[in-house]
Amino acid sequence: MSVPMNDVYEINVAKAQFREAYNTGNVDRLLAVFADEFTDMSAGVPSFFGADARSAFRRRMTKLFEQYQATLIVTIIAIRVLANTAFDYGWHTLTLTPRDGGKPITTRQRYFETWQRNSSGEWKIDLYIDNMDVAPMMADAEPPLPEALRPLEMPSRPDHNPVSAT
Repeated sequence: MSVPMNDVYEINVAKAQFREAYNTGNVDRLLAVFADEFTDMSAGVPSFFGADARSAFRRRMTKLFEQYQATLIVTIIAIRVLANTAFDYGWHTLTLTPRDGGKPITTRQRYFETWQRNSSGEWKIDLYIDNMDVAPMMADAEPPLPEALRPLEMPSRPDHNPVSAT
């Protein structure tokens, strides 16, 4: 069963809106890409669900865009469409330049999103998950213990994120 290319195209267009919302600091434009009620499992913050996700995300992004000029680069690895549900995953490379001066900070997050087609036929993000990307390694190398499983007294490796402060 082949997926209509227009579904993949429409999600790509929505991801472009997502990117441009960051790059212009436009919270309303960013939220327009999300379902009215969604699940937000962004790294480093509590998870939020439904209407709470929308209001918490709005507050967080408003504060971020007030304090920083954002530049987002989206790298999509794949988009998979299954009827009225889809998912995509890849990387978000975000550079934040403090509005009051200072050095820009660049991070790269791995992301996974599920999309639902709403009653108007538009694709909207209904689940957003991301976490810090780590430097690649050979498959037979000894992988580090994930941060979430590391005892508090065990230091983290400084090279976890291949993209760091610039």
